[in-house]
Amino acid sequence: MSEHSRRKGDHLDLCATDDVAFQQKTTLLDAVQLVHNALPELDVDAISLATTVAGFPVRAPVVISAMTGGVDRAERINKSLASAAQHAGIAFGFGSMRPLLEDGNALGYHVRDVAPDAVLFGNIGGVQAAAASTQQIADMIGTTGINALCVHLNPAQEVVQAGGDTNFRGVVAALARLTAELDIPIIAKETGAGMSRQVGLKLHDAGVRHVDISGAGGTSWVAVETLRARAKTKALGERFWDWGIPTAASITQVADLAFDTLIATGGIRHGLDIAKALALGATAGGMARPFLMAHNAGGEDAVKEQIDQITHEIRVACLLTGCASVQDLAHSPLVIDPALERWLPGGSSVRARLMHRYA
Repeated sequence: MSEHSRRKGDHLDLCATDDVAFQQKTTLLDAVQLVHNALPELDVDAISLATTVAGFPVRAPVVISAMTGGVDRAERINKSLASAAQHAGIAFGFGSMRPLLEDGNALGYHVRDVAPDAVLFGNIGGVQAAAASTQQIADMIGTTGINALCVHLNPAQEVVQAGGDTNFRGVVAALARLTAELDIPIIAKETGAGMSRQVGLKLHDAGVRHVDISGAGGTSWVAVETLRARAKTKALGERFWDWGIPTAASITQVADLAFDTLIATGGIRHGLDIAKALALGATAGGMARPFLMAHNAGGEDAVKEQIDQITHEIRVACLLTGCASVQDLAHSPLVIDPALERWLPGGSSVRARLMHRYA
């Protein structure tokens, strides 16, 4: 087994436990309260959850976020998850496609036979995107039938990972190049440490119009690599275990930067979390570990049941806030606790918008 395959197998095993959660830091979604509307004048079954992600229509603002690829288990897992996404009309994201780019290892990356119409997100690391030519990336895209490509940004994970990348120069230029030269949308995606306003501005200036902020508070990928680490990096990982910008804070940092898509991942646990993320300015919410756990417990049927539960929770949150659509959540009243208020960027329109909506 290659080192990459061994690492991906370890990731699947570790992410199925609670051992890789943040220790102190939360998503700060608990610092957001939606305001109850006792007279919604709505039919819950008529509430619209339809939206678009990366320019593609979906039936609900839910993304099955990046998990795995390049190992034997990925074939079964990704087929089941993609099939569930097809059934529900939501988006699904592959884990890193580095094995396919570098070795032609396609295990887990071909799912169009079970998900012919689903919105599929590919995934490649920022360092690998900078090293590869546009044609190499295009060839990778062509073999998978993906609709959009996530370029993931994971410096915190890499510097702790034994043998991980340590040179992150050229990633902004690669994002600008791929955005300009490829004919599918590029999504800049963090991996559990969140995006600051400064990073959002750099991405927007580079031409990126779709982001996944992937904030802190759920799975800590520093923790994942710390548990895998050799002695040299283990102490470093323990020091930076809780590093990152909480998910709710990261949404507010970039919500007014005119991105076409803002996906909120990182510690999202259920439909109410997604509704809160949408109220803060996200386009959709994504989760990985809850779907992996559901799949481990009951296969594809359990994943479908969980999607149904999550979408129903979003619909109920809309009803109880008087919102006829998920888009209306962005204008609904809410209360923000001081822990999150401290993160609101000073002088920005997002601060003015959110503070104006205090109940």
